[in-house]
Amino acid sequence: MGKKRDHVRNIVVISDLHCGCRLGLMPPQPRRVDDGGHYKPSEFQRKVWRWWREFWRWVEVTTHGEPYDLVLNGDAMDGTHHNSVTQVSHNLSDQMRIAKAVLQPRVACARNYYHIRGTEAHSGKSAQKEEELAESLGAVPNGYEQYARWELWKLLGVRNEILIHFAHHIGTTGSQAYESTAVLKELVDAYVEAGRWKKRPPDCIVRSHRHRSIQVQVPTANALGVSVVTPGWQGKTPFVWRIPGGRQSEPQFGGVLIREAPDGVWYVTPWVRSLDRTKPEA
Repeated sequence: MGKKRDHVRNIVVISDLHCGCRLGLMPPQPRRVDDGGHYKPSEFQRKVWRWWREFWRWVEVTTHGEPYDLVLNGDAMDGTHHNSVTQVSHNLSDQMRIAKAVLQPRVACARNYYHIRGTEAHSGKSAQKEEELAESLGAVPNGYEQYARWELWKLLGVRNEILIHFAHHIGTTGSQAYESTAVLKELVDAYVEAGRWKKRPPDCIVRSHRHRSIQVQVPTANALGVSVVTPGWQGKTPFVWRIPGGRQSEPQFGGVLIREAPDGVWYVTPWVRSLDRTKPEA
């Protein structure tokens, strides 16, 4: 995919697909795995896939059919990690084929595609499997010819130049009462670092990793500063059941749109869905 260099009004951000996990994003058709077997998605995965399709319909409506750039903000695949046994297959070629089947139709609709490296436990040391996947999908490479990169500085807007910084990781907490703390701190740290070296600070920071969406907004000389965390596309794994707060909350599914409207006003809009509780036993 050759990069189109004219300005764009819309950036769609998705993350944490964890393709290859039985709780991750999976197309509805049975998927072939190595040695000729097939994996049939669960009812849970079919439900999440319906949300996936609903999300992209929302994107088309909310962008008014205008062009958009697509950013995958890490953890496209689940990998083999922490001695877990929740994967469809521990063969990473199987996981990559699933991720490519999920992403390729969406990449084809985007103006440019950018791929951010996620957690090494999921993407391999130095995110080698995400690099392979990103190159196969035609991601825009950075100056080091990396198709999957650790960070992305991106400009948005036709009437304004909104500077956005993308990276996967963000601090987490076991208490929802402090969920915004690391998110605001990330923005403050960006301001401090920019001031220290006399560089332009970002107008917007995008992070992922938590699988929970939250947004912190502050007024600035350039209208506003935003720090946003994207939702994910994975159900609750055994690891989450150990986390205070996490074991009582339901997973969140969706993505984020960053948009400059025709009047020049820009904003960040998350699209989020959550599962119902399990039914009480009589």
